[in-house]
Amino acid sequence: MIFDSHTHLNAEQFNEDIPETIERAKELGVTKMAVVGFDQPTIEKSLQLSQDYPNIYSIIGWHPTEAGSYTKEVEQQLQERLTLPKVVALGEIGLDYYWMEDPKEVQAKIFRRQIAIAKEMNLPISIHTRDAIEDTYQILKEEKVHNIGGIMHSFSGDYEWAQRFLDLGMHISFSGVVTFKKALDVQEAATNVPLDKMLVETDAPYLAPVPYRGKRNEPGYTRYTVEKIAELRQVPFEEIATHTWHNAHRLFGISEK
Repeated sequence: MIFDSHTHLNAEQFNEDIPETIERAKELGVTKMAVVGFDQPTIEKSLQLSQDYPNIYSIIGWHPTEAGSYTKEVEQQLQERLTLPKVVALGEIGLDYYWMEDPKEVQAKIFRRQIAIAKEMNLPISIHTRDAIEDTYQILKEEKVHNIGGIMHSFSGDYEWAQRFLDLGMHISFSGVVTFKKALDVQEAATNVPLDKMLVETDAPYLAPVPYRGKRNEPGYTRYTVEKIAELRQVPFEEIATHTWHNAHRLFGISEK
């Protein structure tokens, strides 16, 4: 059994075939998933999916590309929804210097504020970082996230960076990027990250793994990420699937049944 720890089944790309996508995932062994909402519409859709399907959980937060629209009203609604029983983490939050929708200072302020909320509510955090790994690390370090922990979602750094985030109490989550031929840094990290700190994900509909690269990604394809990591580490497929399954349940505080 496989747990997709970060997917966007709430994206418009899945509007027409959510039940079929979930069934295909089951056929590939992906039986649980966390659907991530990062703005008002996607948060509501994530929460609805977690109500409709017993094996779907919600991660909700305010994405760094939306930082400029974060208000007191947004925060109040977010805090209310974070108390719902199937919400398992706050995210995805962080810094995005690639799109730069808002200045670095604004992104950092909203990032720190949401970390504070997660600490108040004792929830793990899911981290988005793009072209901003050093600043992301510095903020996580300064905010002392070790007590709540969380996920470096779709990790794209090398093992040295992975180790630094592990030292802060974070888990490292690998997406389909690990299957890309030129992603040598990510493959190095996947080969060496301790198995009790590893998660797997799709980030669907984005970042489809080989052999579906360039097509719409979907939760079932987490299987190919697990297969690649097992190949890199020269261990049975079941070993990676089992460890990442246990890790997701432990981090999210949910039953394995």
